[in-house]
Amino acid sequence: MSKKKKPPTSRRSDIQHIFQCYTSDHDNRLTASALLTFLHREQVEVSANQETAEALIDRYEVDESARAEINMTFDGFLRLMESKDCCVLDQTHTQVYQDMSQPLCHYFISSSHNTYLTGDQLVGKSHLDAYISVLRRGCRCLEIDCWDGPDTEPIVYHGYTLTSKILFKDVIATVQEYAFMASPYPIILSLENHCSHGQQEVMAHYLTSILGDMLLDTGLTVDAQGDLPSPDELKYKVLIKNKKLNSAPQLELEARGSEANADGEAGVEESDEEEDADEEEEEMPAKRSKKKKKKKVVVAQALSDLVIYTKSVKFISFVHSRDNQQFYENTSFAEKKAKKLVKNSGAEFVLHNVRFLSRVYPAGSRTLSSNFNPQEFWNAGIQLVALNFQSLGLPMDLNNGRFQDNGGSGYVLKPHFLRSGESSFDPNAFKYNLRPAHLLLKVISGSNLPSSRTGKALDPFVRVEIHGVVSDCCRKQTDAVKHNALSPRWDAAMNFTIEVPELALVRFSVRDQTGLLKSEFVGQYTLPFTSMRKGYRWVPLLSREGYSLDPASLFIYAWYS
Repeated sequence: MSKKKKPPTSRRSDIQHIFQCYTSDHDNRLTASALLTFLHREQVEVSANQETAEALIDRYEVDESARAEINMTFDGFLRLMESKDCCVLDQTHTQVYQDMSQPLCHYFISSSHNTYLTGDQLVGKSHLDAYISVLRRGCRCLEIDCWDGPDTEPIVYHGYTLTSKILFKDVIATVQEYAFMASPYPIILSLENHCSHGQQEVMAHYLTSILGDMLLDTGLTVDAQGDLPSPDELKYKVLIKNKKLNSAPQLELEARGSEANADGEAGVEESDEEEDADEEEEEMPAKRSKKKKKKKVVVAQALSDLVIYTKSVKFISFVHSRDNQQFYENTSFAEKKAKKLVKNSGAEFVLHNVRFLSRVYPAGSRTLSSNFNPQEFWNAGIQLVALNFQSLGLPMDLNNGRFQDNGGSGYVLKPHFLRSGESSFDPNAFKYNLRPAHLLLKVISGSNLPSSRTGKALDPFVRVEIHGVVSDCCRKQTDAVKHNALSPRWDAAMNFTIEVPELALVRFSVRDQTGLLKSEFVGQYTLPFTSMRKGYRWVPLLSREGYSLDPASLFIYAWYS
């Protein structure tokens, strides 16, 4: 009886073992039918058929004789296991696959704060490249801080600071050029409007003349309920978010007539930052006398007319919003106020965001342009969670992970319990009427990890983090492997129970153990739990800046029920 041949020795013994489990006794090759068995049994790819297996052999097998016999050698199998066809991210989610016909308020929308800045908000540089960068990354809500400039040219910068200045018209021209390169879905320009009446008219002129047909300057026909239009209906359109004169937008309301909003602020313009400062003063009365009262500006008619579905109004209370707020009105919250509302009135906030758009932005005290954790605001259904895209770290990793879903379009459909007007979901509750998921993760090995900045050999370990509702947030990690960045082996099993899987993100973080309680970042990868595939999977690694570290990767096994 002949012995089964062993493939040549490889440092990928983990993948060799899987390969050998499916090869025939007389040959170290996978037949198409054996590969199909592997796809069904291990990878849970139930739709795979013989044709699928043969296509994979043709795609990844480099040995001509094996390919001719529709077989796969270990080299071909290794190429498959380190390919996008074996990626932990469901590749169908790299295209737009979600329902894009629901109202805008039913989506998480990728949003940027102080978009013009490339550094901090005290002395950082304002640059058009910052707008180009976020647009290329699929961001759909951009912030523009507008101030009076010389020669009646509005300028963009962080007011009362030493940040450099750029021209408003150049920002709009940049938006016009790059708006829909990454996504066809609507862009919201959130104006922090500090300009005089005359320069607001100049702003309106640039918006209409430069954006042209891209600018949404009239309403669509809407149904009797007065819902916001959908991303599909607003494809290739730019929406202006700003305060508006005290009248209803020009909407063709079939059943509501030309009902004007009786509430509001008569077009008085006060920026989000100023409102935030007012709130901070309410908590610290001693400082109130030191504050110089800023002159409030009335919105120019020409600019007001461009505000259609994104009219900014001040938040008073959830009861007031329920009774008075119109579907085309939205509110902005400083992070401190939003945190308090999520904590004390989480269920009410969820219901508010079923009907209306909400935006949360970092506190003005974050002078170095640091970010908050966006997850707690997504948990309450807040659509526009604005982050400083130029600031690296965990918050932006989570944001990038969230919005790589649905084809990187910048719009991700919220879970059903955040879209229902009858929802009783409370992000602070510890018991949910939802089906939890039980996740088994085996962190098997790594490959070609980047060397440390000091040049010393890595002692790598892997930390797996779950980010979601409070009760789901946790992390577990492997032991460190000494002096091995080329092919570290961990074989560590981890179990997680995820109570609200529809909101959870999974983050794989590779770190270098530099001391007893010290470690340094090596690479990471974050994805929605609902985009994670079962089976033996390849995890690509990204740098702190979000760039691919290919060929650096992890090899894992995932199973959930």
